[in-house]
Amino acid sequence: MLDKPAAKMSISCALEWAQSKLLATQTLSNFEAKFEAEFLLTELLNVNRAHLIAWPESILSAENKAAYINAVNGRVSGQPIAYILGYREFWGLKLKTTPNTLIPRPDTEILVNETLKKITSETQRIIDLGTGTGAIAIALAKETQGNQNLEIIATDLDSATLATAQHNALEHQASISLIQSDWLKPFSYSSQFDIVVSNPPYIEEDDQHLYKGDLRFEPIRALTSGHDGLTAITTIIKECQDRLKKDGWLLLEHGYAQGENIRSLLNSHGYKSIETIKDYANLDRVTIAQR
Repeated sequence: MLDKPAAKMSISCALEWAQSKLLATQTLSNFEAKFEAEFLLTELLNVNRAHLIAWPESILSAENKAAYINAVNGRVSGQPIAYILGYREFWGLKLKTTPNTLIPRPDTEILVNETLKKITSETQRIIDLGTGTGAIAIALAKETQGNQNLEIIATDLDSATLATAQHNALEHQASISLIQSDWLKPFSYSSQFDIVVSNPPYIEEDDQHLYKGDLRFEPIRALTSGHDGLTAITTIIKECQDRLKKDGWLLLEHGYAQGENIRSLLNSHGYKSIETIKDYANLDRVTIAQR
């Protein structure tokens, strides 16, 4: 393994050093180590992969060399790439991501897509509960920006998380209202919504996946919810009974093994048109229901 980077680091030397370091973690394959080494460098240099191939002997500036070494060492220690770079792509949008926020995942785009299907000319108010980076609310706002009659609200309990969501909303000129809130508690029963959407914490408190991969670094409050992972979802289902308009929609992201339990919960609380949508791995991921 190349323990120390060269004093003057060319692109090819940088990639060789990084791949060697990443492979030494014994958690990445050759392909994954090569991909991550190249991805980190293209992002830091703001170039594409073709540039790395075309200019392998190009010497990194001292600033870029230091940034790359820090990024690779961070990744070797297990830090998520989204936290190292400070952003994650979601719905074609570059969103600021910090250790205070859950990292947006591709499967959550399914939740956005299903929500868009429920928006009609009659839809007036949508609320995104536990917004995190603001990913869901911002994506919805960008897709419906021509609808002047639609209000999109995003909530989160954590003030630092809300600050990140606010940054992302301003960065993408997304018209959303941000409110610090414990789910729907601050909203009176007369606060009626057409659509409630949420990607709440849903992992069981003793799930061993919490100690592996990116989850080790993400905020635990955004991941776990009771011994069965259903505490937050149950709360949202109950609170929506008095806040959703008649025939309004509730859309929830959840764990791949929770679909049946969530359908049962929704049914027991009087919801109708209950359906679970599969994710990209053909696993239960989003359940929708009508009030």
